[in-house]
Amino acid sequence: MALHFELVTPARLVRSEEVHMVVIPGTEGEMGVLQGHAPFMTTIKDGALRVYRTETGAPEDIQIQGGFAEVGANGLTVLAEHVEA
Repeated sequence: MALHFELVTPARLVRSEEVHMVVIPGTEGEMGVLQGHAPFMTTIKDGALRVYRTETGAPEDIQIQGGFAEVGANGLTVLAEHVEA
């Protein structure tokens, strides 16, 4: 099963895709999110958001600065203050 993942900045939608897992650089530590994860909301710190497209594939690192992450019934949404292009 795939996790619906959206990465958003105040200016635009950066990504909207189905992935295997995303590791968030949370202010309380890194958190891995898979499909079916319990709902939560957290602040995120500057760092690498690691996106795993498949279970066995290598992650893609996306550098982000600050923001929030929310896991809900529709998947994972990360609202970052800034995303390195």
